[in-house]
Amino acid sequence: MKRVLIYLRTLLKEKDCIVVATSGGPDSMCLLHLLCELKSELNLKLIVAHVNHNLRNESRVEASFVQKTCEENNLIYEYLELKDYGNDNIEQAARLKRYNFFNELVHIYHAKYLMTAHHGDDLMETILMRLTRGSSLKGYAGFKKEYEKDNYTIIRPLITETKQEIMDYMDNLGLKYFIDESNFSDKYTRNRYRKNILPFLKKEDPNVHHKYLKFSEELINVNNFLETYISNLIKDISDEKGLKIDKLKELDNFLLKKVVEYTLNSIYINDLFLVNDKHTDLIIGMIRTNKSSSSITLPGNYQAIKSYNYYKIEKINKENAYEYILEDEVILPNHKAIRKVAKKEGKSNNIIRLNSKDIILPLKVRTKKNGDRMMVKNLNGTKKVKNIFIDEKIPKAKRDEIPIVTDSNNTILWLPGVKKSKFDVETNGIYDIILSYEEE
Repeated sequence: MKRVLIYLRTLLKEKDCIVVATSGGPDSMCLLHLLCELKSELNLKLIVAHVNHNLRNESRVEASFVQKTCEENNLIYEYLELKDYGNDNIEQAARLKRYNFFNELVHIYHAKYLMTAHHGDDLMETILMRLTRGSSLKGYAGFKKEYEKDNYTIIRPLITETKQEIMDYMDNLGLKYFIDESNFSDKYTRNRYRKNILPFLKKEDPNVHHKYLKFSEELINVNNFLETYISNLIKDISDEKGLKIDKLKELDNFLLKKVVEYTLNSIYINDLFLVNDKHTDLIIGMIRTNKSSSSITLPGNYQAIKSYNYYKIEKINKENAYEYILEDEVILPNHKAIRKVAKKEGKSNNIIRLNSKDIILPLKVRTKKNGDRMMVKNLNGTKKVKNIFIDEKIPKAKRDEIPIVTDSNNTILWLPGVKKSKFDVETNGIYDIILSYEEE
């Protein structure tokens, strides 16, 4: 960890105040140990921020461990226990609550830095996941070692080290830490990259994480240059109503894509995992269409709007509205999931079979909107979704919980658990997509 200590000594000044995100795992305990090494030397003020997510039985034991470590090292201990995740995706909601807590502590203690224990393996996993999923240039870069935010800086000092180097350091010094067993479950996408892809890359080159860091830094530099150019371009083609559609249509495809990505990045900032290139493509399609008015629902209760000659992104007033692009699965706020499956028996309304030639991909999952209509299976014409709910005797209080599956042209294909559209294919027909509506 000499490299990290040299970096910290170069960065930190006498009496600096630092909020340290500390879970009790090897990474965060390593970071905390290194900062404690410098505490007396530089008279640092360390605020240890621990979040109990209440998702594992070991959570309270880990919280007590971190608190005891703080007492032994004369550190300030701040604790947050999460109990209500609301109707959001749990991972997304937890991250938002966690960083709101850190942000609050930074301002309470007038801290100069928020430090997290993200390391080189984390960066590699993030880059690989975004390359596979699709993202913007900024998203493909992963995350920065140093990130300016409001009146403080987020620092990730361990970004130059691997997970194994951190573990070896902790074990050699006999320092205690806890292991989150969920990190080994193939249920989570990141874990599959960690277990199957990173070992191969490290076998090819043990220092491959440095190459990914250099790749990330190079993309960040290119992105900064492009953002400056795009920012100046946007000033020329916008006013208080938004960006002018006629000016956007004059841009070539590359510049239009960068303008759209810029508008998304300005909303999602450090939450780029919420959007990908499919969202960008949908917005570009909306801009280039001849329709005078249109909208696309985005993650986090935002929507991209085209209104006559203007394009902009706005917050959706409806608090619980959502729209997700369905790739392999979508976990819903009602604790159910819609999954693509290879095989599923039965003909219930919890299953639908589709032929991709009949629809426009990608599929989307969203909440209902006023005026929604569906071409119900075995029924001529269309029927209002509102009337379908009435006919099926679904209570008003439950109607907003029912997801709606559409294609990318917003054609309603399925009301999971309620009704299927004419696009449902019989079991003996030709189909290449099977969706299942089931418990999470």
